[in-house]
Amino acid sequence: MSTTPQSETAATLTLDDLMTMSSSELQAIMDRGYPLDPAAMVGKQYLGADLSMPKLGHAILWQTFRKTFVQDEDGGVRGWNVRMEQHGMHGPRVPRRDKHGNERPFGHYKIRSAAGITWPRGWSGRHYFDYGVAGNTFTDRWGFTPVVAVNEGSSDLVLGWEIFRVAGRMIAPSMYWAIQADGPLETIVPPPRKPRG
Repeated sequence: MSTTPQSETAATLTLDDLMTMSSSELQAIMDRGYPLDPAAMVGKQYLGADLSMPKLGHAILWQTFRKTFVQDEDGGVRGWNVRMEQHGMHGPRVPRRDKHGNERPFGHYKIRSAAGITWPRGWSGRHYFDYGVAGNTFTDRWGFTPVVAVNEGSSDLVLGWEIFRVAGRMIAPSMYWAIQADGPLETIVPPPRKPRG
């Protein structure tokens, strides 16, 4: 039995907890976060929430989205975003669809090792989402997103920090999002172009 006092053990955080945090608090979680277990994420879809826009931005634009994870042909893990109808964090999870009834995916990515990359603000985590090699069209290719598991031993709640890689330079605003596991994957979507790397 552990003799560590309860006050010294790390509390399990939730998506709702992250939504109340400031940018500096979210960056602190990025800095102390845990490695993902990509294999444990395969076959799942995740409810996503923007953590940086003001409430007015959420009302005018969007707050929720979906991220998905599948085994890639090269043995790694890839995924994509899905645009969602906006019913709030605790409302129905309904993907937006085109005139043919298909989900509206965007922003394909691959989970890659962050080792050997000099990251802004001295970040030194284990994984990032690479949008530049996942077969995106021009407009979705710039994401280079560090990610951490928020709670030790589980990849069911993930925090991401939006970084953009442009002409070899990393642009790192204080923009964060989080995703939580939300059931089995419903639809597999190929990227618009052949992935590379």
